[in-house]
Amino acid sequence: MKTLYGIQYLRAFAALAVVLFHAAERSGGHFRIGAAGVDVFFVISGFIMWTMSERRPVTPLRFVLDRLQRIAPSYWIVTAIMIAGAVVGLFPNMKLTASHIFGSLLFIPVRSPSNGEIWPVLVQGWTLNFEMFFYVIFAACLFLPRRLRLGSLIGVFAAFVIVGAIIHPQSPLLATYTRPIILEFVAGAVLGQLWLKGTVPGFGLGLALMIASIAGFAAIEILGIEFNEVTCGPLAIALVLGMVSVERGGRLPQIVPLTYLGNASYSIYLWHTLAISMIVKLVATTPIPSDVVAFIGMILGTLLGVFAYELVEKPLRNLLRNFSWRRARPSPA
Repeated sequence: MKTLYGIQYLRAFAALAVVLFHAAERSGGHFRIGAAGVDVFFVISGFIMWTMSERRPVTPLRFVLDRLQRIAPSYWIVTAIMIAGAVVGLFPNMKLTASHIFGSLLFIPVRSPSNGEIWPVLVQGWTLNFEMFFYVIFAACLFLPRRLRLGSLIGVFAAFVIVGAIIHPQSPLLATYTRPIILEFVAGAVLGQLWLKGTVPGFGLGLALMIASIAGFAAIEILGIEFNEVTCGPLAIALVLGMVSVERGGRLPQIVPLTYLGNASYSIYLWHTLAISMIVKLVATTPIPSDVVAFIGMILGTLLGVFAYELVEKPLRNLLRNFSWRRARPSPA
């Protein structure tokens, strides 16, 4: 598939926004809107999965296995580091139970014994529970004829959200999988279909959508508007649609550093909190302003993610590619 540089740029900015959100939060500052990077990630995920499956047909089983191979190894490594850190006392507020550990490793929503939130051991891994749910439903839709897949995907996710709105479930599983935020994946798939059909808006409207989206995110932060998927989801959808529309117009330059950060965005997302926690502990007794600490935390968190991308994610991907179901069977000849 041709690289969509706009998608890579958005992945980079979404990852950096989440890093800054956590850096500000841990240092006593405030950058609430950075968490909306997750909404952008979810829309992008739906877009990429739809366009990939349409251009490169794949069986449901292989789709799930490919996704596990891509997502799980790095996540398990960081989770293991968190567990080890808790055992030796580096994270004194973290409580561990067997059910929470296994739920975290298997992408099953479980309430944390530390605070009762539906969080895995690696807190930002909560988004991966949604991702895996999306992958499973998406894989099930691959059993259907192509003409029925998108409508079925929309129907299933809409049904989950409607059920959640009616019964207000309390169990971690249903409380997670009936949140309206899951519709962002479906919206991304719809955008992917529009992209493949060549029916996205032109350059001018695309640029206007991007500007309006960024202005909306800024308004949420500055004016203190309620922050949730209802307010951020439409803005994330508009941002992705605007970006792919601008790219379709052929006026999007290739920016190598942003493309690289987009490629490394998953590792940045997973690893950054380790560096932020370290820097916050080191400067806890110093008079360094919180904004400075947040900036330093953002830089170090991003750098750690980049190093992990080069030293962990890429080598693991190459290793698993050599010993995986991807390899074609030898020719009978």
